[in-house]
Amino acid sequence: MHSHHHFSDSLLLLVFSKLPISHHLLTSLVCKRWLYLHGRLLRSLKLLDWHFLHSGRLFARFPHLTEIDILRSCIRLAPNSNSGAFLTLKPFSLPISCSHHHDGSFDILPPDRIYRGLKLIAQKYPNLRRIAVFGASEHGLASLAGTCQTLQELELHRCGDLSLKGLSGCTNLQVMKLTARIDGFFTCVVSDIGLTILAQGCKRLVKLQLCACEGSYDGIKAIGQCCQMLEELTFQDHRMDGGWLAALSFCANLKTLRLQSCKAIDSNPGLDEHLGVCPMLQELHLERCQLRDKKSTKSLFLVCADVRDIVLRNCWGFEDDFFVLASLCRSVKLLYLDHCSLLTTGGLESVLLSWKDLQRLIVVSCRKIKDSEVTPQLASLFSVLKELKWRPDTRSLLSSDLEGIGMWRKGGKFFTSLKG
Repeated sequence: MHSHHHFSDSLLLLVFSKLPISHHLLTSLVCKRWLYLHGRLLRSLKLLDWHFLHSGRLFARFPHLTEIDILRSCIRLAPNSNSGAFLTLKPFSLPISCSHHHDGSFDILPPDRIYRGLKLIAQKYPNLRRIAVFGASEHGLASLAGTCQTLQELELHRCGDLSLKGLSGCTNLQVMKLTARIDGFFTCVVSDIGLTILAQGCKRLVKLQLCACEGSYDGIKAIGQCCQMLEELTFQDHRMDGGWLAALSFCANLKTLRLQSCKAIDSNPGLDEHLGVCPMLQELHLERCQLRDKKSTKSLFLVCADVRDIVLRNCWGFEDDFFVLASLCRSVKLLYLDHCSLLTTGGLESVLLSWKDLQRLIVVSCRKIKDSEVTPQLASLFSVLKELKWRPDTRSLLSSDLEGIGMWRKGGKFFTSLKG
């Protein structure tokens, strides 16, 4: 039998590509040649050590990367910082002993070093498709935009308004996440100026996530008018000025709207007749949001009047008199409720009976919704639904009864989780 040293690189690469990913580490340890060949197969990498990039070893070891995450490598670690305790500030997980200043902020690489690193990445990986960047300057982003013509997905942290000018050449960018601040870690400002620059430079965006960004009606309007292919828009912990909701109607092709960890929806949404409607919207997701203002909640449902799916998870203050506003959406086919602890059976029924197109209902961990309060009208509605998951609490008797009679499978495949 011939030694593996007689096999060509191309043949070994073909063999390695057929192996399960879980076997790659073991086979790469056989010899230096196999280690190098495995590096040629790798397409995605999360960089932890900036020196590995600066020294050039990254490019020699992994010459064909198309996806790279350099977020963690931009944080300076103190000597002997391999502590067993970690501080997690998503998407970051740092040792407690990580080097930081007296005011609690972390020690981050200077902008010029990050710029030089991004310039090297752009030169060595011209076919890059995705990158996650921390603290990039205008020139650093411009080097990526000018060289990596296939770049489709970009994640930016701590990039302010003026830095976003470097995105003007990202003509093929489709997915973007922009994080302006993480409390206790870093902060910068992304306002209407930055949102407008972003909209004008990245007109082919399909999916956009804005985290802790400021702005107002004008910034969201610019996104809607320039990014006409935008289908999914997410606001996480937004700091928008009052009146921004009305600008959503300019997003003519928007199909999914997500609000996550928002302390308020809109402080001053204005008159109902000035709000407009998102005509193509199919899904509305509210997760960990505070819904304590009836006016802004009503305005949100008016803007989303044509929505098909409504998903509410862990929202605070969502009582019956707030939920009844969801009846403004007349075409709802799916309702998903998870940990809506203030909603009662009566409040749920009043809205469900007003929706004539409802086909799927999921109720999980909503402790004020009781089996004993289900009326004949509501039970009749359950019997015609295509899919039903009813587990308002762990003591629910109805859920076990429905499972016994097969209603869980009524109309099609057993519903185990929400799509998307």
